[in-house]
Amino acid sequence: MLQVNVEDSSLILEGGTFRTLFTSGVLDAFLEHDIMMPYVVAISAGAINACSYVSQQKERSLRVLMDYRHDKRYMGLKNFLKEKSLFGLDFAYNVIPNELDIFDWDTYKQYDGKLLFGVTNAATGQVEYMDAKEMDRHCMMLRATCAIPILFPEIKLNNTPYFDGGLAEPIPIMHGVETGFNKHVLVLTRPKGYRKQLDRQSKWAMKLLAKRYPNLVKSMQKRADHYNASLDYCEKLEAQGKAFIFRPTQSLNSFEKDTVQMRKNYDMGYQQAMQQIDALKQFLT
Repeated sequence: MLQVNVEDSSLILEGGTFRTLFTSGVLDAFLEHDIMMPYVVAISAGAINACSYVSQQKERSLRVLMDYRHDKRYMGLKNFLKEKSLFGLDFAYNVIPNELDIFDWDTYKQYDGKLLFGVTNAATGQVEYMDAKEMDRHCMMLRATCAIPILFPEIKLNNTPYFDGGLAEPIPIMHGVETGFNKHVLVLTRPKGYRKQLDRQSKWAMKLLAKRYPNLVKSMQKRADHYNASLDYCEKLEAQGKAFIFRPTQSLNSFEKDTVQMRKNYDMGYQQAMQQIDALKQFLT
C-alpha cells in the first residue's frame, strides 16, 4: 500500500449520522487506490467509517446501513424502552459486527497507524481522544463517540460518562495541527457555505442536561460558533495548501430513509474522491 509519512499527514473525519455515507464513499476510493493514512482522527459517526477503513472492508459501512436502516432492531422507538436509545445499541454495536456483517478485528488491530476517537466527557464538557485500537468487541468506545444526547444514553467508560465527541469538538482539525502535522485530509459532511446554528433539539437536550452536566451544556451552547470557526480555519488551511477537503456538493439528510438516496450519497463521495485521487496523491507527496 501507499504509506504516507506519519509525521506529515493526518486524516480528519467529521460525524453526521447517516450523512457519513458520503465519507464511506470517499474512504472506499482511498482503499481502492491503496491509500492508507497513518493517523486518523474521527468524531461521532465518522468513527464508524474509520473502523471499516482501517479494517480495509470496502463497502461495509454502506452495506450495514442499506441492510439495517429499516430494521427496528437497529433503529426504532421501541429501543428506548430497553436501552434508552433510538438505536438498538447491542444490535448495532455487537450483533451486527460480531454476528451478521462480520467486522475484521484482526486487520483492524494490525493497523500500524494511529486511530483516535474523540469523545466528550460529560462531567468536564471537554473532548478526550481515545486510542481506538484498544476498543473492545462490544464497541463501547464507538458507542460513546456516537452518543447524541436524548437519542442515546450516556455511555460509561471506566466509570466516566461520555457523549458524542462532536459536542465538544465537531471537526477535530486542531488536534491534527497541535499534534504537529503539516498536511491534513478532511472529509466533511456538509456542503461548502454551510454554517451551523443552535437547533431546537440541542436546546431541548441542554434543558434536560443542565442540572446534571452543566459543563457539558456550556460546550453545547458554544458548539455552533465553535463549528463555524473550525470550518473557517479548515478553509484557511486549504487556501494555504495545507488541507485537502472532501465535502458533499449538496445538503444531506442526517436520518435519510430512502435507500436509493443513501446509495447516491455514498456514490457522491466515491466519485468525488475518484475524480480527485491524482490531486490527492500529489498533495500527499
